[in-house]
Amino acid sequence: MNLAEIETFLTIVNTKSITRTADLLFLSQPTVSHRLNSLENELGFPLVIRNKGHKQVELTPKGMDFVVLAERWMSLWKETLTLQHNQERMLLTIGCTDSLNIAVFAPLYDEILQSHSHLDLDIESHHSNELYDLLSEHKFDIGFVYQHLHYKNIIAEQIFEEKLYLVQSEHPVIPRAKVHTDELDSSMELFLSWDDNFQIWHDRWLSSVTRPHISADTITLLDRLWKKDENWMIAPESVIQELSHYRSLYVSELVNTPPNRVCYKIRHRYPKVSNKLAVEYFEHELERFLEKRHLHIPVGVVWHS
Repeated sequence: MNLAEIETFLTIVNTKSITRTADLLFLSQPTVSHRLNSLENELGFPLVIRNKGHKQVELTPKGMDFVVLAERWMSLWKETLTLQHNQERMLLTIGCTDSLNIAVFAPLYDEILQSHSHLDLDIESHHSNELYDLLSEHKFDIGFVYQHLHYKNIIAEQIFEEKLYLVQSEHPVIPRAKVHTDELDSSMELFLSWDDNFQIWHDRWLSSVTRPHISADTITLLDRLWKKDENWMIAPESVIQELSHYRSLYVSELVNTPPNRVCYKIRHRYPKVSNKLAVEYFEHELERFLEKRHLHIPVGVVWHS
């Protein structure tokens, strides 16, 4: 079993075609078939179903099981090349939602970079469901999401949860510590879907009335577009804390309380061996960071942190 055979098999899995695989790898079709046959002979079982007249290649049950092993084999090979070319520095790749990167983990990233000069960070922002797919393909080492989805090779662990509040400008339309959504003007809402549970709650209490004034997928954009005193939004504690750095806010609790937003750490069941030390260091620093993280959101007053 060699790199060429594994690469050919995985390309067949993706293209479902011997012809397309040959084109992508700049090989002849007989060469592709020879590599596949050689791999099957070495393994002792067929990987694909050979049916004449079928345009798409289908995998056998054992072929489908072998995909996971082949991906791990390819991943280890790439890690070996990385070790050969970069033996002094460590790289940690992190996948995260935008609001978590900006409002929660930016200070942690800064602390780590300041205290560990040999660690490089590659940080990407994606939606929660995208992060599960990317992690399953070993596109990053560790991730943070707001959904607990069941993936065969992904381990999810809850690390914290936070309450959501009503946020108004320093000149609030409803200057009270407790407000019901029925009192809010939905045409002035600034909306970001924090997670699926919040979306369901929002659909029940607000979306049936009218659509939000502005919908966005990043907190930075919502802050830039917040121009009117009448604007309001419903946001989690970490986001409110972040916004308070840039503007004065009036925060109220909601009588019809939204569900708390839960954050999960996700990692692959079979992590990259080459990044083991970087992941262990990051998880240690993450635990310390969360232990000392305490947010206080003043309710019923205008404040600016």
